[in-house]
Amino acid sequence: MTEKRIYNFNPGPATLPLPVLEEMQKEMLNYQESGMSVMEISHRSSLFDNIINDAIERTKRLLGLDDRFQVLFLQGGASLQFAMIPMNFLPDGKSADYVNTGTWSTKAIKEAEIQNKSHHVVASSEDRDFAYIPKNIGFNKDAAFVHITSNNTIKGTQWHEFPDTGDVPIISDMSSDIFSRQLDIDKFGMIYGGAQKNIGPSGICMAIIRDDMFKLIPAGIPSMLDYNTFLKKNSLYNTPPTFSIYTVQLVLKWIEETVGGLAAMEQRNREKAETLYSYIDSSDFFRGTTDTDSRSFMNVTFRLPSEDLEKKFIEEATNSGLGGLKGHRSVGGCRASIYNAMPVEGVKALVEFMQKFEKANG
Repeated sequence: MTEKRIYNFNPGPATLPLPVLEEMQKEMLNYQESGMSVMEISHRSSLFDNIINDAIERTKRLLGLDDRFQVLFLQGGASLQFAMIPMNFLPDGKSADYVNTGTWSTKAIKEAEIQNKSHHVVASSEDRDFAYIPKNIGFNKDAAFVHITSNNTIKGTQWHEFPDTGDVPIISDMSSDIFSRQLDIDKFGMIYGGAQKNIGPSGICMAIIRDDMFKLIPAGIPSMLDYNTFLKKNSLYNTPPTFSIYTVQLVLKWIEETVGGLAAMEQRNREKAETLYSYIDSSDFFRGTTDTDSRSFMNVTFRLPSEDLEKKFIEEATNSGLGGLKGHRSVGGCRASIYNAMPVEGVKALVEFMQKFEKANG
């Protein structure tokens, strides 16, 4: 019953497009007249082949991928990729550059350290509690790759322009902004992201890898940790999370056919972010936590004058149908995650509530 749905600002698992949920509801018991739910069909069937192949083709069209790029669906979320990336792409005798812009970058660096893989943290914003994206970075010309986190869900920062790394491929964790904007794919050797923020439910990670990267993979990696395993089997080496992939397919269909592609998606996301940031900037009550030029268009982080007021704000917002506004436990404060599926109307409703709350408590 859609009239009971709230505006869901949770950071992940996050809101999904209502038309996608309605299509899933319609097909739940009988997918494509098969007499089975999509959760019951075999991952080896032609029905599921159509689902995963359509998801791959829509990914390629939306991102403008040519034949150099392969689309994989993997388990373990982005967090498993933190370990798989140095395992697959950082050979002995080489080093990788990492840029540390917050919690998830830190975790990625830790996985390289655990494997005793040579790496350099060439830039970090830790000196100011990750409130900005570093600039003028001195990358190593002989690095195997440069790893960045394109959008920092917890700290609320985002790369608006990707760095010039010369011939060194960028590998980017795009869990929280993948498919939110147009992308110059030629800069990247790999992009990856857990689906649960911007393109689907939890349970699946999309990885887009350029062909030349596969040639770096050494022999002897366990099968389930080797990207070649999934490349050779079209991501069907073992039983994948079929329902999650099906949902991703529907979300990509929504972006392509309903929203109108990534240019339209980017414009919509900019409008939402500008609406919310404009109010925060005009207020003496709410305060943004990141540098203006590094602000995320996906995760808007802000503080109130006191923690007691923040607690009251979150509670009253929830009662008003605005959910998920509590900041990450590691930083506190408030956070509005305004991913692709959050409608402009949801952001306007949040701003209206903030205005009323400020008037009553300011």
